[in-house]
Amino acid sequence: MEDCTAESEYFMMRSYHLAFRKVRMKGKYSFQYITDSVFEDCVFDTKDAFWHAKNITVRNSVVKGEYLAWYSENITFENCKIIGTQPLCYCRNLRLINCEMIETDLSFERSEVEATLTAPIVSIKNPLLGHIYVPAVGEILKV
Repeated sequence: MEDCTAESEYFMMRSYHLAFRKVRMKGKYSFQYITDSVFEDCVFDTKDAFWHAKNITVRNSVVKGEYLAWYSENITFENCKIIGTQPLCYCRNLRLINCEMIETDLSFERSEVEATLTAPIVSIKNPLLGHIYVPAVGEILKV
């Protein structure tokens, strides 16, 4: 898909080999259980996006919504803005490269993460392993 808009629930669930460029999407539960896909220059306003997704790259995009990418594997966000509560929990091989996390709290719970963030983050909760480079953190929770 390229240069278009979509509004849906469970958008593209269980799809594979997706290639999105300049797509605006609004809805709930998008991209769950997808594999081997690339998203560039997109804007997503969604809840529970990318749950259980595998082998995904998201570049130069804005992803807004709660509970982003829980239980995902081999997912990379590069030059993205991520907005919303409790993102990126229970992930394996999660990578964030030069990303900004806006109003995100309780991030990275039980995740294997390598992240370089460009702006302060509200809170990080109990990551499993890896490294998180960030200019400032409001709170680090260890439970």
